[in-house]
Amino acid sequence: MEQQHKGNAWALLPFAIFILLFIGSGILTGDFYKMPVLVVLFVSILVALVMNRKTNFQTKIDQLSEGGGHPNIILMVVIFLLAGAFAKVAEGVGAVDSTVNMGLSFLPGNLIIVGLFIIGCFISISMGTSVGTVVALAPIGLGIAEQTDIHVALAMGTIISGAMFGDNLSVISDTTIASVRTQGAEMKDKFKANFFIVLPAAVITAIIFYVMTADASGAIQEAKSFNFIKVLPYLAVLVFAIAGVNVIYVLFGGILFAGAVGLILNEIALMDFVTLISDGFASMLNLSIMVILLGGLVELIKQNGGIEFLLRSISKRINSDRGGELGIAALVSTVNLSTANNTISIITTGPLAKQISERFNISPRRSASVLDIFGSTIQGLLPYGAQMLAVAGVASISPVAIVPYCFYPMLIGISGLLAIAFRFPRFTILNEKK
Repeated sequence: MEQQHKGNAWALLPFAIFILLFIGSGILTGDFYKMPVLVVLFVSILVALVMNRKTNFQTKIDQLSEGGGHPNIILMVVIFLLAGAFAKVAEGVGAVDSTVNMGLSFLPGNLIIVGLFIIGCFISISMGTSVGTVVALAPIGLGIAEQTDIHVALAMGTIISGAMFGDNLSVISDTTIASVRTQGAEMKDKFKANFFIVLPAAVITAIIFYVMTADASGAIQEAKSFNFIKVLPYLAVLVFAIAGVNVIYVLFGGILFAGAVGLILNEIALMDFVTLISDGFASMLNLSIMVILLGGLVELIKQNGGIEFLLRSISKRINSDRGGELGIAALVSTVNLSTANNTISIITTGPLAKQISERFNISPRRSASVLDIFGSTIQGLLPYGAQMLAVAGVASISPVAIVPYCFYPMLIGISGLLAIAFRFPRFTILNEKK
């Protein structure tokens, strides 16, 4: 039987320490990724364990284990591992290069930046990773800028915009998985709700890029080599996921399909396929451990009364479902500013967002969409975020110079606020029956 606790502000101390250590080390060192997140998490957990002396230590250890081992957490870890394996296998068989080159081969000169944005959208929604997208496209964006009169910061901002499209929408993105699992929503329902909110932002972004570069001179002259068969695994994953097939089946199928394509085309050997799967798992280990530890930390904070305190504090300022959605948006945005990682932000604030949504009758797909939209908004505009640092490093320019050209992250934040204000789209409003 779960213990009931009164709200306790001090119970939030471990979370405050987590935020302060992470952002404080970034300010002091100038590198927001200098301090390992797992070390910060362990420090926060130790603080949580020594609090609340009325509860014996073994009970607190049990609470930590129960939080980290919650079925939703374990399922999330399994999905993360499979998503990592699919991404590595697809990359290993040349699917990323073929997808990029296929798009660039058909782009007319006056649509080069619009096309780069669309390619970024497709790759990111297929790969499920914004970082992977910017790593793949940043050298191409730099080449475009060098062969045309397009400003390099604009080209990099275009890549960030396309990358954040898929980071927010892709059914295999870790942020989508985290938002869906923490809110108890169906993947296809969240995708549909999220898509209708951000579609206007994507269209307006494309229009802005066209207007800014319609008179740009120069173009990519060399035809790009690609193999359409290598693009098929991405297309298959996207189609079946949108169709509502269980994400576990989708990812298993995607891994096997991508592997089969590589084997048939002699791009990889059987043991290479196995190694790529292992590498994909390994790429997600830190995130998986982090998810488990965060689940345990949140449970300790909850048992000590921290969650209830936040709920009561927020509830005092919320008297409607609109207020609840704005509260969720503010929570994930604030944490994202501090951690520079939208996945961590969603995982951290997800349990609280779930309780807010239940209290104010906000549908799971709606709360999952709000979490993901505003997490992506902040992440896509952070000069110290991984995506911005990656493209800035390739282009050898300041990440601050790129921010003004990141139109899509700006516009999805505006779209999210308008969706909350005007209750759009209407089909997401009613709470689903469990």
